[in-house]
Amino acid sequence: MSVRDDPTPHPPPAGSDGTTVPVSLSADAEEFLVWLSAERGRAPATIAAYRRDLTAWEMYLGGGDTGTAVLREPSVIDDWVAQMRSVGLAPSTVARRVVAVRSLYRFRVAEGLITTDPTLDVEQPRVRAGLPKALDERTVTALMDAPQGDGPAARRDRALLEILYGTGARVSEVIGISVGDIDLAGGTLRLFGKGSKERIVPLGGAAARAVAVWLDDGGRPMWLSDDWSRRDDAEAVFINQRGGRLSRQGAWGIVKRHARSVGIGGELSPHVLRHSCATHMLDHGADVRSVQELLGHASIGTTQVYTKVSAAHLRAAYDLAHPRARLVQRRE
Repeated sequence: MSVRDDPTPHPPPAGSDGTTVPVSLSADAEEFLVWLSAERGRAPATIAAYRRDLTAWEMYLGGGDTGTAVLREPSVIDDWVAQMRSVGLAPSTVARRVVAVRSLYRFRVAEGLITTDPTLDVEQPRVRAGLPKALDERTVTALMDAPQGDGPAARRDRALLEILYGTGARVSEVIGISVGDIDLAGGTLRLFGKGSKERIVPLGGAAARAVAVWLDDGGRPMWLSDDWSRRDDAEAVFINQRGGRLSRQGAWGIVKRHARSVGIGGELSPHVLRHSCATHMLDHGADVRSVQELLGHASIGTTQVYTKVSAAHLRAAYDLAHPRARLVQRRE
């Protein structure tokens, strides 16, 4: 009997792809998530994403414990992929979900929970590689100059924007910075990336000046609280007006607000500043290995995506500047 022929009644679908949310995942899946967190050091957001993807998979299978009894053939996943595509899920979402399922079954084999991996022959859905969208340098300058005034909010926002663009850091890394992570004299900044991996990055002149002004009297000290709701807030570099550590949503709001103020269309995210940092450094001659270290990419392949952006920039500049770039050869 196939999964779709199962006569057992199930709750009505609640998701856009026809899945429902179970009370809990199977025991194996829960153990897998604990392993990802404790042994592999995956961030809470990553664990949450795995949980959502595995929830979709287990509900497709009908919920409950989903060992090898249900997944006998790779065609079950192929059917699932086709179903997700039919309801319009993005190719990247489909591919990510398949990766989560394959990771779960590899874990089950490694732990001796099952003897064979039924996902070995499952083809990974292809995702068309998209080039990161970077702002041009003039637009970045306008955005950096957007926070006006000398009050605490303007000082904080300038420092936040300068660090996001100046270091190419992820927004989660920036809001996690503590006072002890900044070395203004040495011009360096300590960041904690994915899996709590530590790296030291340069703090450029513009970013260092903005941070120094924010930390000085009239900036961050104006918002310090005598009654911290969380112990960690006392050391946070970026805080809100209540003295608490700035949240991810708060940082996004700052970037979007100032983007709108200078006429940048669309929903500008902090990640665009990360893209822009990498692209502009490569445009100005930085080698890809240095950019990889700066951005904290585990794989050089991730960084090499930006070289395609710079190649496009080079082609545009060549076509514009070279006297023979646009000449059409005359046929005799």
